[in-house]
Amino acid sequence: MAIERTFSILKPDATVRNITGAINAMIEKAGLRIVAQKRIRMTREQAETFYAVHRERPFFGELVSFMISGPVVVQVLEGENAIARYREVMGATDPAKAADGTVRKVHARSVGENSVHGSDAPDTAVKEIAQFFSGNEIVG
Repeated sequence: MAIERTFSILKPDATVRNITGAINAMIEKAGLRIVAQKRIRMTREQAETFYAVHRERPFFGELVSFMISGPVVVQVLEGENAIARYREVMGATDPAKAADGTVRKVHARSVGENSVHGSDAPDTAVKEIAQFFSGNEIVG
């Protein structure tokens, strides 16, 4: 299997409850390396750009407002099959449907406040990483 990178966000519901370390421990336990990480306050423009794929959906405004409501932790994760592995670690979007031991089963408050985001495909990961990190900020 090839080593790949994926993008992760620890969302405002996670940072406000001070559980970013607990989530990072779950990420690392799954064999993923955190090769870049920073805590930021996402601007409305950044959030609208990031979630542009959902612009026409009814929840877009609420999603953007949530993502700018507090600090987030943006990350680049690296490992074998990192995209699929991180999606497995995150669990289903709906915490009620997430597998036991996943981030969302353990930490998410709701479908909207689901604690984490992860890239869904290699091209998405490249785009998402580039929005928040320059090459010299990623140190494997």
